[in-house]
Amino acid sequence: MTIDFDFDPNAVLVDSTTDIEGVNHIGLSVQNLDRVLEFYSAATGFEVIHKESFENDTSADILFARDNVKVRTAILRAPNWVLELSEFAHNDSVTLTDMPVIGPGMSHTCYQSPKDQPLFDKFAAQGARFLNRHDKPVYSPTYGVSYVYAYDPEGNLLEMEELDGEQLLKHAGYLDNWDKDNKPIWMSQVSLFTPDRDRLMQFYQKVFQTNPHRIVEVPVGEFGDNLFDIDNAKVQIGWFRLNRQSKVMEILQFIDPPTPQSTIEREPTSLGYSFSLEVSDIEAEYQRVQALGVEFFSPPVKLGRFIQAYARDVDGNIFSLRQPVDLDGPFSVKAYDKRGGL
Repeated sequence: MTIDFDFDPNAVLVDSTTDIEGVNHIGLSVQNLDRVLEFYSAATGFEVIHKESFENDTSADILFARDNVKVRTAILRAPNWVLELSEFAHNDSVTLTDMPVIGPGMSHTCYQSPKDQPLFDKFAAQGARFLNRHDKPVYSPTYGVSYVYAYDPEGNLLEMEELDGEQLLKHAGYLDNWDKDNKPIWMSQVSLFTPDRDRLMQFYQKVFQTNPHRIVEVPVGEFGDNLFDIDNAKVQIGWFRLNRQSKVMEILQFIDPPTPQSTIEREPTSLGYSFSLEVSDIEAEYQRVQALGVEFFSPPVKLGRFIQAYARDVDGNIFSLRQPVDLDGPFSVKAYDKRGGL
């Protein structure tokens, strides 16, 4: 398709003219909350800041577009983001499978640390299964980063990156911030793998009302062969900057082998990843995004600490609009991501 917008290296979501404040959380719907919570909390050291559950709740049924919802949730706080794990009771008999590295869908999020921190070892100690060829990190001298793809206990894909060098660590937001608080691991991306990069970028450009800041199309050579465990892979990628330093949306399409079309119609409760856009006026944003042709599962619904509405993007990935009941409270993006800052 023809892209009808420019790429701007200075474009940032937080400068958008919309009521979007940022990406509030990375969501992960899991089958066994206790097992997955132990895995991520032990590997990352992130603090569990909240747990809640809902059952026989009309608002939950409306929000998740399903009758008789029973759900348990735990929220883990990273220095710059939150990871929200949810266990829906009706998923207890779903067959678990490993997420394909070529997608499609919201394939993973990424955990970063300085190179002198044992990030890979921490995940391996909790049973992470490395996808990389030879079961060892792949180093890019071009970027000064060592990379690992791995699976968590339920086959959800995750990426780990160890950053080498003061410039990288300052750009990521670590130096002069989380290093002082002894928080050596943080989260860095929403990663969407798609059969049509340009179409999906066009969708989010309209939703964000900001332009992507970078695109590449590359054969990834021996580096990619070892990282993805695929020979002669070729990919094209685009990125939206979600804030000024540490967070991006990555939209990646495998050209060879090609990322397939999704054959699954995902629901808000489906196993796997999702994310939320925090907004300051959810009614206004619901109307604006709906006018773009996006179909929501429900109007905005108050459940617990948030007013939310779930939708699918053009690829079928699940995302939500989310407004905290307390706009300046601890569950707002403002609490861990200064507007325009980290």
